[in-house]
Amino acid sequence: MTQPAIDNRNADQIAYWNGPGGKHWTERQELQDIVLGPVSEVLIDRAAIKAGERVIDVGCGCGATSFDLAKKVGQGGHITGVDISEPMLGRARELTPAGAPVEFVLADATVYPFAPASTDLLFSRFGVMFFAQPSDSFSNMRKALRPGGRLVFACWRTPRDNPWMMIGLKEAYKFVPKLPEMKPDDPGPFSFADEERVRRILTESGFTNIGLERVDLALDIAIGRGLEAAIETVLAIGPTSRALENQPKDKVEAATQSIRTVLASHQKGETIPLGGSIWVVTASNGA
Repeated sequence: MTQPAIDNRNADQIAYWNGPGGKHWTERQELQDIVLGPVSEVLIDRAAIKAGERVIDVGCGCGATSFDLAKKVGQGGHITGVDISEPMLGRARELTPAGAPVEFVLADATVYPFAPASTDLLFSRFGVMFFAQPSDSFSNMRKALRPGGRLVFACWRTPRDNPWMMIGLKEAYKFVPKLPEMKPDDPGPFSFADEERVRRILTESGFTNIGLERVDLALDIAIGRGLEAAIETVLAIGPTSRALENQPKDKVEAATQSIRTVLASHQKGETIPLGGSIWVVTASNGA
């Protein structure tokens, strides 16, 4: 496959999502889509999608949101799912329903030559926080929007606001070294946690009518399958998995037992609902 043009400033993220990140998400695609289902529901509601619209799904991953969007636009519309992860797009293509108005493109959205003024909506569920220079990336993506076109995306608020993602890491740090500290604006899941930074980036990129809505959610990391399923989720995806990667077996086992204990204290039947908090960000291309 011909490799797409990339912005070299995004090279580390591209390597990660074509390596361990893409592998983990692809393997757990079905389960992660269930965990994040409440986010998708909120985001698609806020997008107010109309039949026949053309949508770009940025950072579409394994395609779940693209398929949801396709149901909204119908056969008269079109969804273009864009991602830099070849493994995840491979999975998306495997899952694409026959006849769905969806195509997937392997591309770095910072430099991809989107057709100018061709799209009604730029949409993303957690796909826009990993750009090295996000104002450049959003400027390029905005070119695809028609005048008056819309931007709608979800991004995580602070780690403190998202115990579902951090509870395991706190326990892991009792046994293994801490991950390298990240600066607030380093690419990563929490890089858009600061409201003023998001507003500044979008303003610099030419967007108007910028809004951020806080939405708090309960995310069942057990997906209704009990304690061991929740532990598997924590160990497979996110910061806890990275902290325990390549650590000695005895340390990993001790951390896992500590995680098991703390998750059990939150268990309700076969579910383990933990708090999550996002920004739903909206903006327009022009007045």
